[in-house]
Amino acid sequence: MTSKNQEHPEDFELDEAVNTKFDQMFQVQYFAPEKMLDLDEKDLGLEELKCLAEWETFPEVEKLYISNNQLTDAAIQTLENVSGNLQSIYLNHNLLGDDAARSLARSEWVKPLKCLMLEANNITAEGVKALAESKHFQNLEELFLDFNPIGAEGVKMLAESPNFPKLKALHLDSTQMGDAGAVALAHSKTLTGIERLYLCSNRIGNEGALALSRSENLGTLRVLSIWRNEIRDEGGKAMIASGTFDNLERLYMSLNLMDPPVIKQIRNSDLARRLVTLVMD
Repeated sequence: MTSKNQEHPEDFELDEAVNTKFDQMFQVQYFAPEKMLDLDEKDLGLEELKCLAEWETFPEVEKLYISNNQLTDAAIQTLENVSGNLQSIYLNHNLLGDDAARSLARSEWVKPLKCLMLEANNITAEGVKALAESKHFQNLEELFLDFNPIGAEGVKMLAESPNFPKLKALHLDSTQMGDAGAVALAHSKTLTGIERLYLCSNRIGNEGALALSRSENLGTLRVLSIWRNEIRDEGGKAMIASGTFDNLERLYMSLNLMDPPVIKQIRNSDLARRLVTLVMD
């Protein structure tokens, strides 16, 4: 029987040349002391990720930067069966959707992850559902979902999931969550160790601000970023009167809809005096 490579030796030579080319590129971009592979902005797609999955040094990599490429759901699926020890992966600004989120959710290699960056893709509530239901993110400490249209439904799934026990930082800027998403976070019984929460540009108003201020589950917050929303005087006053924010160190709340007297009141509050950083209009 004649093998494929015997029938078309030129194909074999081409495949080997392509693999060698990308092996060399990966090696050049690999910083061994930090165990970091930097592949940002390399115009990578499906074929390149196939080569990465086969790269012999890949199991050593702990930090993988692969943002601003042309990666699709199919490209991420090529990594499903890799073995490795990735601690952080940055996949922001690609072409990923819900299938990529599902692929990540069922992959064994994500288990050691401490940081997962998925900002600015096209992941919806369906993709978040897969992430929230996965048992593989028990070590995750930081999750970036900014600029994905996950909506209040997706935020609620995260807020109700018991599968992120070590999560410390949650990035949800521009996720279309609205007041309903903020209320879900405020009422979460599982995301009780969050220290850094980013909720900018989500059309959160007084309802969301009041819920966050009255939350019994967000007392660990050290950083709250809630600028460019629709919080008015009532919500602003509730935030400075809240005992929820006793451990807060940094508060970012510019570009809301509070009147100048309330802004002045916030700046002169006990909360402001305790803060390391307060950014207002």
